Amino acid sequence: MKKIDVQKQILKIAPVVALLILFAVFYMVGTIKDINVAYGMKAIINQSVVVAIVATGAVFIYTLGSFDISLGASVAVSALLGGIVYNATKSILLMLAVCVGIAVLVALFNSVLASVFNLPVFVTTIAMLSILNAVVLMLISANGTGSQIAVPSEAVAGLDNLGIKVLVLFLFEALCIFVFNFTKIGRKQKFLGSNPVCAKLTGISDKKMSIVAFVMSGIGVGLGAFLCIIYAPTLTKNTATSVGMDVIIAIVFGGMPVSGGARSKITAALIGAFSMTFLSQIMILFNLNLGIGQMVKAAIFLFVVFVATSNQRAKMLPR
Repeated sequence: MKKIDVQKQILKIAPVVALLILFAVFYMVGTIKDINVAYGMKAIINQSVVVAIVATGAVFIYTLGSFDISLGASVAVSALLGGIVYNATKSILLMLAVCVGIAVLVALFNSVLASVFNLPVFVTTIAMLSILNAVVLMLISANGTGSQIAVPSEAVAGLDNLGIKVLVLFLFEALCIFVFNFTKIGRKQKFLGSNPVCAKLTGISDKKMSIVAFVMSGIGVGLGAFLCIIYAPTLTKNTATSVGMDVIIAIVFGGMPVSGGARSKITAALIGAFSMTFLSQIMILFNLNLGIGQMVKAAIFLFVVFVATSNQRAKMLPR
């Protein structure tokens, strides 16, 4: 029993230790190569914040044992519609409202579709991924120049600073931690993810919890879309294309099991997003090409999943 407890404690702190090690390696390599480390840190925050926000909301879905692969496409559609609305109204607040509103509507549609047809969530999100990708092309063709939709850079220049981005991340992270750790919603979702049969027998509605999970995820997607516009106001068909996969990798990097359940935690998204970006920047410093970088991420992803699941005893809930 003591050995198992030690293993659990190691697994809990391993993601934080890994993040600190990656930060130390980045700092040392950057210093040795005479790179502007402060500028590099700003770039890391800019690259991490969108994935961290989207992944934080997605934790609610992953806790139920499901996953949504259409998140990147949803970010793109929300950002494009937000950009279109801004160009028509010149209102930043309305652009934000549209980004969040569209993202929540898409998330709710996914949830309702899965509930009505009793399909696994990932099946409905595969279909939604294709639909959203088509919508992206239609929006750009109908409202843009044929290849992009551009929001005037001077309109969002005042918002393009780390203080605002970190504040948005902090506020959303705090909201999700409160809902997940200090309300019945989080406890019910962990129970459903750990043992859905027992959870249903106690009266917990999986459909209601699924709707709540997708709403929280939609809010994260909408905020991520808004920050995408601020960071890169010229939107194309390639906007946020990597976000969906980055979210999956970030959540696993952060120490959350892909099966969800009682071991789920909101902070996994934040830790994982920054760890993944530090790793990417380190590989850039070593002049490794994109292909090698993707293979390294894939190998680490498989290793983390293997380690996280190897010590789980079958049919027993964590204690």
